[in-house]
Amino acid sequence: MSSRFDEIRLFSGNGNPALAHAICRRMNIPLGDATVTSFSNENIFVRLNESVREKDVFVVQSLAAPLSDRIMELLIMLDACKRASAGRVTAVVPFYAYGRTDKRDQPRVPITARLLADMIQVAGAQQMITMDLHAGQIQGFFSIPVDELSTMSLLVPYFAERGWHDAVVVSPDMGFAKRARNFAELLGVPLAIVEKRHGRPLTGGAGTTPESLRLIGDVAGARCIIVDDEVHTGTSIIEAAEVLMASGARSVVAAVVHPVLAGDAIERIRRSPISELVTTDTLPIAPERAWPELRVLSVASLLAEVIERIHSGVSVDTIFQRAARPWR
Repeated sequence: MSSRFDEIRLFSGNGNPALAHAICRRMNIPLGDATVTSFSNENIFVRLNESVREKDVFVVQSLAAPLSDRIMELLIMLDACKRASAGRVTAVVPFYAYGRTDKRDQPRVPITARLLADMIQVAGAQQMITMDLHAGQIQGFFSIPVDELSTMSLLVPYFAERGWHDAVVVSPDMGFAKRARNFAELLGVPLAIVEKRHGRPLTGGAGTTPESLRLIGDVAGARCIIVDDEVHTGTSIIEAAEVLMASGARSVVAAVVHPVLAGDAIERIRRSPISELVTTDTLPIAPERAWPELRVLSVASLLAEVIERIHSGVSVDTIFQRAARPWR
């Protein structure tokens, strides 16, 4: 099926240029020529160095650190494309920041995930592609089409090909239990959950008792695969790994979609019982921060296929079906 737009153009901000280049290589197209820089007063400047009039434009930007700069780059690039009379503008945001602020969980706080959605739309995005949102309901914050892709089609085969018949998939908290269960079902292995119990108030207003962790499930002698959508400080997966090893697990690896890895997270993970961290390139990891037990699976081919299907007007349902197919 041919596209209703003249040609496809793909531009990249500074959030993850290596991923954008990888997508272009798989699509056999050049990366669009754009200048994205900052002045000495920290104002961000964007200029498209080629025409996008009536073109099908895709702007790739992972919302990595420094976060505020990357958000502004995305918004300004979308605005530049809109004002340059692009036929259609699609924001490709592999990692959607502020995903954890998706509701008012205490008085007088914002819903920043909704605010960010509003800004992306006002800036000029007519649809969006993203991956493994922290909460699926964030899709509802947009009034434009949103294609949320799953990395299960990458992560599940990686472990299935090892033939670990004694594996157990582990959710590091109750909040991720549903997606962890789906992961376990695709692998055909059991599920365990590490439940965090918050401390109880002490009498006399003297604070609370310490938080406690409780394992739901049997991991004795098993190779445990902790799965989560992102690793920020590493605290959740490290605590879960310690509970698993204390419960008789044979070994512990972690499979995490988005490698935020803030602060000293890498050093803490390397000192922990986690023997391997498997993640993706939705966020960049500088070469000097890599370590031998880190495995990075690229999402470039998945994003390239979705972009080509959207450009050609072909359904992306088969990609979702592929991610949901049990591995045998």
